[in-house]
Amino acid sequence: MRAISRLVVLLALLALVSVLPAAQAAPVKNPDTFVYVTIGGPDSLDPAYAYDTASGEVIYNMYDNLIAYKPGDISEFVPMLATKVPTVENGLVSKDGRTYTFPIRKGVKFHNGDTLTPEDVEYSFERSMIMDPDGGPVWMLLEPLLGVSSLNDLASDLMGTRITSDTFDKVDSKTLRKIYDMIDKAVEVKGDNVVFHLKRPYPPFLGILAHSANWSVIINKKWCIAHGDWDGKADTWKKYHNPPKEKTVLFDKGIGTGPYKLVKWDKNAKQVIYTRFDDYWRGPAPVKNVFIKYIDEFNTRKLMLQNGEADMIYVDNMYLEQVKTIPGVKVIEDLPSIQNVAVLFNQTIPVEGNDDVGSGKLDGNGIPSDFFADIHVRRAFNYCFDWNAYIKEVYQGQARQPKGPIPIALPYANPKQPTYHLDLKKAEEEFKKAFGGKLWEKGFKMTISYNSGNEQRKAGAEILEANIESINRKFKIDVRGVEWSTYLDKLRSGRQTIFFMGWLADYPDAHNFVHPYMHSNGAFAGYMGEAMKKLAREKFDSLIEQGIATVDSKKRQEIYHKLQNLAYEEAIAIFAAEPTGHRVMRDWVKGFTYNPVRPGEFDFYELSK
Repeated sequence: MRAISRLVVLLALLALVSVLPAAQAAPVKNPDTFVYVTIGGPDSLDPAYAYDTASGEVIYNMYDNLIAYKPGDISEFVPMLATKVPTVENGLVSKDGRTYTFPIRKGVKFHNGDTLTPEDVEYSFERSMIMDPDGGPVWMLLEPLLGVSSLNDLASDLMGTRITSDTFDKVDSKTLRKIYDMIDKAVEVKGDNVVFHLKRPYPPFLGILAHSANWSVIINKKWCIAHGDWDGKADTWKKYHNPPKEKTVLFDKGIGTGPYKLVKWDKNAKQVIYTRFDDYWRGPAPVKNVFIKYIDEFNTRKLMLQNGEADMIYVDNMYLEQVKTIPGVKVIEDLPSIQNVAVLFNQTIPVEGNDDVGSGKLDGNGIPSDFFADIHVRRAFNYCFDWNAYIKEVYQGQARQPKGPIPIALPYANPKQPTYHLDLKKAEEEFKKAFGGKLWEKGFKMTISYNSGNEQRKAGAEILEANIESINRKFKIDVRGVEWSTYLDKLRSGRQTIFFMGWLADYPDAHNFVHPYMHSNGAFAGYMGEAMKKLAREKFDSLIEQGIATVDSKKRQEIYHKLQNLAYEEAIAIFAAEPTGHRVMRDWVKGFTYNPVRPGEFDFYELSK
């Protein structure tokens, strides 16, 4: 792991240079205001609900964690709202690795003037666990603290019958109380300290707490309760479990201890507005106001950068050459990242009222609900993807083909794992086997959606469209762009046919990639349908749970190599790319540092003009 850290630091430092020809420095526009223009927009500002980088970027600049990654490193930590990083050596981690104690910093202020207390810390984690929204990030807290991936699983274990989100209302009051007691005991206040009790030793626990977004930030207990959030009591928590997105108190507002206060998430104007928190415990940020604007059209973003209306913009790889020649702009390239991009199959697609599936039948005018439950369809789609073209043309060579769900940079990834490749003859063979030959005879029609403005996903969908339609004139695919929030809503309701998603490391461990892609309770499981969940329970779950339960490196390697091969054999997804990163900004932007596990693009606290 330290080898990875050194590589990240080295490459990041090497990348921190401008690649543009020298030009006379332009005068700084609006020196007290930062404008970042990107695509998409937040899904939710609730730290327990949000699990996308657009939301995480907003949350990150409003809140603080107990600890953080050391700048430029992914294995060492520094204190934040805790005054020390727990270790066995300093006595704050028990010898059995199951108890972590965090001394809480005194005198820290929330944005409304309230003083941070250990009770705020306890409430933050307990609230997240009782919420446990479907498809959310809370599994990362539940696994180490309670030994389960979801409260559905915990209720199932306690009641001896399978409980799902649809049947959670059937959980009896006695079981609800047991669940609350387990959550309450997992995180406790002891004087000025907060103590976490783990179900078992969990190697990446500090990395989970250090990740600078969402699930591990500290919120204001008093303010939340005053605004109608969970009151912290045992007999009320069920009301706040798995809530609808817009019904959470923190959906579009929040009070943190971070460097910037939220002024407004303006959904109509498609922007987030911050102002500096002058009482920030680390000192006020250099820049007073920050705007994050969401504009899908690249030429508009480019013009704003060129005119100095934007300090930084999001640029897809295919457009990088267009911004490199703009005077006064710097492009930082080849930033190492721990992430991948995949095309995932929904194996149980709701067909009623779903335009993406056409007729909803295997009649040539649609696809049935179980279209991707047929392994021959999944394999055929893999053989129709052109990695060479995708990486060369779309990523401009700044990516590589993955070897499965685990990025090559991480320990336990198998560099020799077989992969799919473009082979239309093999694709035809697989299509002819699908549905006992009926698919080839009848044909199909379906829609693939991508989030508008994401040209990489659009191009990937169009590669599939062109190659699949070339095999059989009865095969028809429509590629359609939708708003990011719409895209996520369709995902959460399980109505996508296939979907492009990227996974950025929550913490640098193989488990953080096999769990979301392959576990029946993984972050993508709800989007991939009941048939995928069944496959996961039969073939993947036990191995994934063994992998995180052992600290034996040899055993972990054997398990993760086997999981990579199972992902290949079952063709659970098209693992499309492992990209490197880049950033585009005006040359008057100072202070940028890079961390591959930071959400979104920028830490506005460190930037100046």
